[in-house]
Amino acid sequence: MKFGWINVFGAVIVILMMVPNIIYAIRNKDEKNKCMNRFMNMIEQIGRYACIILMWMPLLVWKFSFSSVFEMILYLTGNGCLLAAYWIIFACYLKRKKRKLALALAVLPTCIFLLSGLLLRHWLLVASAFLFGIGHVYVTQKNVPAI
Repeated sequence: MKFGWINVFGAVIVILMMVPNIIYAIRNKDEKNKCMNRFMNMIEQIGRYACIILMWMPLLVWKFSFSSVFEMILYLTGNGCLLAAYWIIFACYLKRKKRKLALALAVLPTCIFLLSGLLLRHWLLVASAFLFGIGHVYVTQKNVPAI
């Protein structure tokens, strides 16, 4: 396997997804995880950190590239639109915490990871995105009261 480079676009996407989460963590320092299911918490965290790493590091991928210009454009515009939606919904969620917004914030990163993994044929990222999505939606539902 010869790579010689890191997916800079993937790294930027991860950084842009983390910014609102860092802001939220700073504003809500005392918030605790209300999900008591250790297995689902573990699935979420394994999926989360695997996706964060695999977005920019092509582990176990023989050819880390797009098969066409169209796929690259789809990768950039698709992830750009999903990131924009993520930031807009996060801004709305910071103003007023609603269950629907929280669930959207759980699903959007999963979509970003899935889109990236599928277009780059990075199957470990796809599998990690599924783990993360299942765990993140479950944990989010347990942490956000029904409104």
